[in-house]
Amino acid sequence: MEKKEKMLEVKDLRTHFYTHDGLVPAVDGVSFNIRKGETLCIVGESGSGKSVTAMSVLKLVPIPPGKYVSGEVIFNGEDLLKKSNEEMRKIRGNDIAMIFQEPMTSLNPVFTVGNQICETVMLHQGLNKGEAMKVAVEMLRKVGIPSPEKRVKEYPHQLSGGMRQRVMIAMALSCNPTLLIADEPTTALDVTIQAQILDLMRKMKKETHSSIMFITHDLGVVAEMADRVVVMYGGKIVEEGSVEEIFNDAKHPYTKGLLKSIPTLKGKRKEDLYVIEGMVPSMYKLPRGCKFNPRCEYAMDICKNKEPSLKVIDNDEERKCACWLLEKGDVL
Repeated sequence: MEKKEKMLEVKDLRTHFYTHDGLVPAVDGVSFNIRKGETLCIVGESGSGKSVTAMSVLKLVPIPPGKYVSGEVIFNGEDLLKKSNEEMRKIRGNDIAMIFQEPMTSLNPVFTVGNQICETVMLHQGLNKGEAMKVAVEMLRKVGIPSPEKRVKEYPHQLSGGMRQRVMIAMALSCNPTLLIADEPTTALDVTIQAQILDLMRKMKKETHSSIMFITHDLGVVAEMADRVVVMYGGKIVEEGSVEEIFNDAKHPYTKGLLKSIPTLKGKRKEDLYVIEGMVPSMYKLPRGCKFNPRCEYAMDICKNKEPSLKVIDNDEERKCACWLLEKGDVL
């Protein structure tokens, strides 16, 4: 099957934070791409660099203490990292939209949800207040909020968590972006609302022919949403592949550990849940060599002294892994 055109290319992105406590290499040499009409899921434990990667794409990292040390973010043939703040304001919310992790802190508490959606539409679409309000009502209806004519006049605190998240999605999709970045949009929502929101995102993606960059630590969501998967650890990509390859033939010990941590009903019902030993390392003091080696049961001497590079496997440019076991020909 012919591969679709690349919409976004991230090349050797390095976003570091310079703090009083030391250097934090939050994103350290990350490269990936998203094709038109594709959903790419970025997974990993908290502190892996997922959200900073997303913020870097839209140039939302505060400078200082943050700094884009190197790399390119190519969107529609142009490097976003070279664009001015004024140029980025025209792109954010219009061509690339983002659903933030926590809607209560992302929505302004002193403005109605209708006014907040209107602001985006008026800025990017050039509509007047009346026309923008009609769009706001229609977008709330599309995301499944009942009585949208009433809800546009309400404030964020008057809505439930699920409704606030739907408002964020409505706002993000109001200008028909070609790329939607969703940073753990279903965190803290109950499972029924989560399922509705995922269905909504799939539906809107199909209707608008957009692409999605989905950030999550929930592998159940990944199985349901992803076309391709990027696994991050310690600010780096450790494995990349299609959702089928990742779930059926994971190569990296960290990816395998994440998959083994998913609860199942197979075997003994009272069997202890598998956990990856240890903790995600502090970004202030990352271990030498492979960043995962202190937690890896397969760690060798070379893992503790030299970091493996992310290399193509199976002769597929989009199937990659960074592990010394593979380079030595060992199979887990």
